[in-house]
Amino acid sequence: MSGVGIDKLEYIKKRIRACDYMCVAQLFLSDDFLLERPLGFDDVKPRLLGHWGTCHGINVAYANLKSFYEGNSNFSFVLGPGHGFPALQANLFFDGELERVDPNATRDERGLAYVCHNFSWPDGFPSHASPYTPGTIVEGGELGYALANAYGLSLGHPEKILAVMIGDGELETATTLDSLNLRSLLASSKNGKVIPILHFNGYKISAPSIYARRSERELNEMIRGFGYQPILIDGDDPEAFQNALNQKVDFPFYILKTEKGAGGPNKHHESHQIPLKSPMNNSNELNALEEWLKSYNFNELFDTEKGFVL
Repeated sequence: MSGVGIDKLEYIKKRIRACDYMCVAQLFLSDDFLLERPLGFDDVKPRLLGHWGTCHGINVAYANLKSFYEGNSNFSFVLGPGHGFPALQANLFFDGELERVDPNATRDERGLAYVCHNFSWPDGFPSHASPYTPGTIVEGGELGYALANAYGLSLGHPEKILAVMIGDGELETATTLDSLNLRSLLASSKNGKVIPILHFNGYKISAPSIYARRSERELNEMIRGFGYQPILIDGDDPEAFQNALNQKVDFPFYILKTEKGAGGPNKHHESHQIPLKSPMNNSNELNALEEWLKSYNFNELFDTEKGFVL
């Protein structure tokens, strides 16, 4: 049992559920965001654009890290898979960061509707991280730069702690692989701490990722070769994540292993973008979408006037 209280662990679980729900709502819904009536075809966006497969893992990492570093103004989260933007935006909305730059994103029913309706919508929020996103350094879903950017941010700022989430397909890029050398170049008391987190879900857009087909020993030895200590977090249990964060290691490299598309109707590469292709005109898919949304019991976590009640 970890030293983390039960209440905090339950809070993390609820936060993940809330942000998972918001991801699905952003991807699919144009109305009825709180499921106050049975979903109809008109409640679904006519054109579905975005990425679901990585969202749950991002929410797991974000919730655990924010909880662990709560109150530390020097902590930052750097997201490599910018195409997992629904998760990033859900967390920015949850924390009130989005409202600071967009007064329409209030943490109540009106703000929830505004954020979900305008995701991947004309004159709304793009489907990827963009200059509109608070804290964005590099926009879009172009993979590979996150780790290098984090090390750049750490230069001359020993107070900074930068957690970097890297997709396992992203790890195949030359930029990310080469950036792993920065640990030996820039690890210094004069610079901040950079903490890589590999989101190990096994699949890219349409195929298995290379490192997910390597043995655990082979992957760990590669990580050790760059001077990091690999630490496996197997699944989305907050206690396991908090225990990993509490390990006293100089250069940790966390490997968060979750199923791609976890919580949704499809898994593996089929969940990478939009798992349900035609809920706007297919009754079976519309029913599947409604059941998917209901599985999060969002009404337990969100009050129409007070907002989140975790």
